Amino acid sequence: MVSSVDTGLEGKRILVVEDNDDNMNLILDMLQSLRYVSLTAENGEAGLTRAREDRPDLILMDLSLPAMDGWTATKHLKADPNTQNIPVIAVTAHAMVGDEERALEAGCDDYVSKPIDVKELARKIRHHLGKDQ
Repeated sequence: MVSSVDTGLEGKRILVVEDNDDNMNLILDMLQSLRYVSLTAENGEAGLTRAREDRPDLILMDLSLPAMDGWTATKHLKADPNTQNIPVIAVTAHAMVGDEERALEAGCDDYVSKPIDVKELARKIRHHLGKDQ
């Protein structure tokens, strides 16, 4: 697990769109240890609604989701002037050749494959929130 440190980013709101309880809990524990505020959604439609209503600082988007997949949800987010500037990091089991490119083409700003390396994910979150350390 990532240790709790003063990153200067405490209180930033991160929306986690994930349908797997184990992955959700791992990510939420990491975000809590870094003092971020976590918002959650269990599918692409709920994630899209939550992003539009709550305007998080960053979104962690699973790509294989029920109701609306993460690729489609990201395309909708990036097409909406109210949400297009929210960074989206794909967090996905899709780790085959071409999957990262497909995620980036859908509008994701970055990509992390599962199983999740929490240190890598924390680094990418800091990067996209403008605070590389």
